Amino acid sequence: MKILRVYIDTSVIGGCFDDEFAHWSNALVDNFRMGYFKPVVSDIVANEVNDAPIHVIRKYGEIVSCDADLLIADDESANLMRQYRIHKILSDKFEDDMMHIALATVAKVDILVSWNFKHIVHYDKIRQFNAINIKQGYAPLVIYSPREVAHEK
Repeated sequence: MKILRVYIDTSVIGGCFDDEFAHWSNALVDNFRMGYFKPVVSDIVANEVNDAPIHVIRKYGEIVSCDADLLIADDESANLMRQYRIHKILSDKFEDDMMHIALATVAKVDILVSWNFKHIVHYDKIRQFNAINIKQGYAPLVIYSPREVAHEK
């Protein structure tokens, strides 16, 4: 059985410590630990976590220790992100959000998971990102919140 590769953005890690999101974020981390899913993170996530409180940094380390794949921004992902920018899916202020999508798309992850309902887990944004992905020759990206992906104990 294929283990799904699940890209997580920083909101999922921070969600482990938020009353509203902790149950599902921590369930997803447990799923990584049990091998149900393979975690995928990026240098964007690593940079965002660097400025976070120590408990968030430790949680990130826990996720990485679950044999996580680390994606590094490169020319291909930067070019795809520029297409998102050209088509004004998000403003330049949210370049990192667009880069999460581009990295996950280029790496052909199975699912991107986020709590960012404004810029990422939003029907209209998903549709726009995937229209550009298809136009650029990539497969559509599957995007959900942790609640829709995590298996409960």
